[in-house]
Amino acid sequence: MKRKIITIDEEKCTGCGQCIPDCPEGALQLLDGKARLISDLFCDGLGACIGTCPEGAITVIEREAGAYDEKEVMKNIARQGEAVIRAHLEHLAGHNEMDLYHQALSSLQDMRIPVPNHQVNPGHTEHQHSKNPVATCPGLAAQTIEHEHPSNQTLVHTESELRQWPVQLRLLNPLNPYFDNAHLLVAADCVPFAFADFHLKFLKNKILIIFCPKLDSDIGEYISKLTEILKNHTIKSITTVHMTVPCCSGINYVVNEALKKSGKEIPVQDFIITLQGTVAK
Repeated sequence: MKRKIITIDEEKCTGCGQCIPDCPEGALQLLDGKARLISDLFCDGLGACIGTCPEGAITVIEREAGAYDEKEVMKNIARQGEAVIRAHLEHLAGHNEMDLYHQALSSLQDMRIPVPNHQVNPGHTEHQHSKNPVATCPGLAAQTIEHEHPSNQTLVHTESELRQWPVQLRLLNPLNPYFDNAHLLVAADCVPFAFADFHLKFLKNKILIIFCPKLDSDIGEYISKLTEILKNHTIKSITTVHMTVPCCSGINYVVNEALKKSGKEIPVQDFIITLQGTVAK
């Protein structure tokens, strides 16, 4: 049958193993210094392992593959304990794979293993006997954001604080002179849309670098490019700003890896923006 399943680029894979814990199904193992998909049977094709691969070596493709077997997967997961069972159930519900989710619950019942309490919605705990769970993973959860603004609020015009172009990390030349003695602002793509005072609060007097750690595929290239920027210029400080959703913390990963590779010690200040447009504590 033809279905979605992960594939691993062996040339990009460094064998770091960071993808392994994020595959509770047990479809991945490290063999001969590389991450390998050991069985089509265990891979659900939802790509939980993609976000933690620092090299962008894992992608989801569609190809002929054996049918995913939730019951076999749950046998493997059950041996790993309650925390892994919980993560797997939240993973399935979070991607709206409700048929597989109910198969997983049925498998646990057949094995006489209690279903652990697990989150299916923010603030909602799913119990063993609940029949209609609805869930999405945090980065994909659709929601309407309500704001309470005073009826007499007036618009205030502010000037742009952008000091250079381009701003996308993929397009930046590490040798550009505007990096000399710069304060860097490394921001996730969504931040300026969520935080109204982005220019005044964060961008003023800084050089901007933006990218998306979830959707941009070649994170390894980003680490290399940022490393070159840090190596070739005197950088006075780095400010990172990302959204509260888990995948957005990849911003910090890229910056930290670039700092390690550059061998430099540069002060870093990190800010998290909520979906309501506030700075999280």
